[in-house]
Amino acid sequence: MCYMGDPDAFSKLELELRRGVVVLATLSQLCAPRYGYELRQALAEKGMPIEEGTLYPLLRRLETQGLLKSEWKIEDGPPRRYYSLNADGQKLLKQLTEAWQSMNDALNLLLKEAEHERE
Repeated sequence: MCYMGDPDAFSKLELELRRGVVVLATLSQLCAPRYGYELRQALAEKGMPIEEGTLYPLLRRLETQGLLKSEWKIEDGPPRRYYSLNADGQKLLKQLTEAWQSMNDALNLLLKEAEHERE
């Protein structure tokens, strides 16, 4: 079903929802070191595609905020910058995961109630 009012309304609202979870999704995939392209692939394979123009600035911001560590590695190919969670990033991942799960539980209850009222 498609919202028939403003044709861009759904897209805009969906984008807002995605913005709210992109940090958590990214942190969840950095328990082991990954370089940007590998991280993008892992996220996309799990249903959370992220554009390069969003991911790389996010990684730099998270590192600047003291949540990630990074190192350059030269293996088979060009030098790659690998990112992973540091201790503060691991703590934040745990906190955000708990907050997300709590909000998700509440939202599921609200949506079930709304569905029941529509019937």
